[in-house]
Amino acid sequence: MMDRNVIEHQTFDEERALYGSHDILVQDCAFDGPADGESAFKEGSQIQVERCFFNLRYPFWHDHGLKINGSEMTELCRAALWYSDHIEITGTKMHGIKALRECSEVKLRGCDIISPEFGWSVHGVEMEDCTAESEYFMMRSTGLRFQNVRMKGKYSFQYIEDAVFDHCTFDTKDAFWHAKNVIVRNSVVKGEYLAWYCENVTFENCKIIGTQPLCYCKGLKLVNCEMIETDLAFERSDVEAVIITPVVSIKNLLSGRITVPAVGEIIRDIPEARGEIVVSGQRARGSACA
Repeated sequence: MMDRNVIEHQTFDEERALYGSHDILVQDCAFDGPADGESAFKEGSQIQVERCFFNLRYPFWHDHGLKINGSEMTELCRAALWYSDHIEITGTKMHGIKALRECSEVKLRGCDIISPEFGWSVHGVEMEDCTAESEYFMMRSTGLRFQNVRMKGKYSFQYIEDAVFDHCTFDTKDAFWHAKNVIVRNSVVKGEYLAWYCENVTFENCKIIGTQPLCYCKGLKLVNCEMIETDLAFERSDVEAVIITPVVSIKNLLSGRITVPAVGEIIRDIPEARGEIVVSGQRARGSACA
């Protein structure tokens, strides 16, 4: 901090306004104006930004070592952070499309995210006490650690790997498709068609809400989970599950064992459906249904 060049109370609208900057502290500045310039901080390093306003495109590309605090990225601030690493963002509004992509070692805390296609192909992300609204949220990203994140949108966490989510609330359809090596704890997951085609995914002490969840899964585990309004669940899946609420229907469990207090219907209409379903302590073989 002592050796950093401090830039305060200025407005920048030109192309690459602070291109290639190193060891700078930017405070109370605006990146906005008629010149409509892009890429304000491109190819920089060790940049600290506080209480700044971003209304222009692509401000942080190919940067190394970023700290952004108390700032605002508007809807016009498209693709704000790409190809950058070692990033810390706190108390910031991230409202532009594609706000984070192809980055690594990212920490977000207390941020408000409204960004379609947020977080694609990002590696090593810690997110805490954030809210998010997005489509295709965090697609193809790895090494995720989320704590107290509230997310609403569509098609979230598809193709992710190596992730842990704790005390989160997700209202999203088609979440966790093709996900691998994921743990979700103490969370609420609401939406249709949850986690199809996933592998080695575990839900612990979670509430799962919505139709046709957890189909075509391998190595799926549920530990003391609630399932609300879940019908046609577990189709063609390999599952080990302890469920503490009734399930509307279970269809064609391929393998594994499910313990459940009650189930409205057990459907076995293919010969491969040999998984064990235990209802109220009694083994239930189920009935064939067309």
